[in-house]
Amino acid sequence: MDDAQVERLFATLSAANPHPVSELEFSSVFELLAAVLLSAQATDAGVNKATRRLFAVAATPQRMRALGVAGLEPYIRSIGLYRTKARHLIASCQRLVEQHHGTVPRDREALQALPGVGRKTANVVLNVAFGEATFAVDTHVFRVCNRTGVAPGATPLAVELGLQQRVPERYRGHAHHWLILHGRYICLARRPLCERCPVAGVCDYARAQARAQVPPLQ
Repeated sequence: MDDAQVERLFATLSAANPHPVSELEFSSVFELLAAVLLSAQATDAGVNKATRRLFAVAATPQRMRALGVAGLEPYIRSIGLYRTKARHLIASCQRLVEQHHGTVPRDREALQALPGVGRKTANVVLNVAFGEATFAVDTHVFRVCNRTGVAPGATPLAVELGLQQRVPERYRGHAHHWLILHGRYICLARRPLCERCPVAGVCDYARAQARAQVPPLQ
């Protein structure tokens, strides 16, 4: 995919959804951080179902910490890896209270120092909560970037660095949301819905598939 095709891809996705938002439900930066931490290897719908009950009783680091691991686990039991996530979330709340006065820091290094918070989670918080032009590479973004040719890479970090080089400035604020939603609903893992895809005309995979189906000249 060349630069003109990258521009066309993001222009098309932008026109279809000018103001994309996270499908996780939250009402504060802390709730966003907690929801993203819980969302690893889980669906947003599943996380939302759990956090609706959880945030009703523990919407701050102080209240979440007061639950403790044993008190938190029943709220998130329906989410995969809930025991590990409970330990990480309570430990993160402890650090937020002790080192950041209960406020989620606007700093990548400080975010990634929180237990259970990796680069992807930090990128989501920086982008969604603080408006920074970061690229959170989850499984959907990784697949879409490699399949379409937008920013192919062997690792999430390689894809992220590729996006930093290739995404035009005006699209950077929303780029990772468009790519996530595209991977979630159109560019599916098992069988991409190329027949419904608005950017199939610039996608490396879709164009290769179309060429393969053209019968040779007699």
